[in-house]
Amino acid sequence: MSFPIRDHEGYIMLGIFGSILFVIAMILLVIGLKKYHFRSVLLVAIIYSLLPNALIFIYQETFATGIYAVSYDQMGRCEFDTIDEDLKIMEGECQLELKNHSNKPVTFELEFLDSYIAKENRSESLMNVAGPFAITIEGNQKKLIDLKETLDVSTIPNHIHSGYSNNVHIKIIDNKASRILSGL
Repeated sequence: MSFPIRDHEGYIMLGIFGSILFVIAMILLVIGLKKYHFRSVLLVAIIYSLLPNALIFIYQETFATGIYAVSYDQMGRCEFDTIDEDLKIMEGECQLELKNHSNKPVTFELEFLDSYIAKENRSESLMNVAGPFAITIEGNQKKLIDLKETLDVSTIPNHIHSGYSNNVHIKIIDNKASRILSGL
């Protein structure tokens, strides 16, 4: 139901607490109703699952400014190939699409985050060796970001040697705030 209970830093206590409260609220709804238990629970579950995404979309399209007006299509892809095994030089290429929903241009720094599921080997965050990357997106525009970098990974332990990843997690930062935009 869109409760984030875990991220790249570990468990989120507020998300766990919110999930428990939601389950308790659903139980109390069933207990409190004399008729239409199933219909009511189904209706509440559908509304609750659709409402947050609709509210986020409405907020980004109308009120949001700066990095809060930026959305991510969650279809980013990174690919890594080792160029020189002895010198530990890799080539990394990442593509992702971001959209600015506000009328004003937005400038921010882009950092890549590794998935919190696969912690043993660094992959997407290897792109940060050449970053952070300064990105500007004009008002009401989509921008395909294609970054191709040569990376010196000689000082980085536990990194991948080659491969690709989909649904890349990123962090966008301006002077005052930061947002983590996750892949699916």
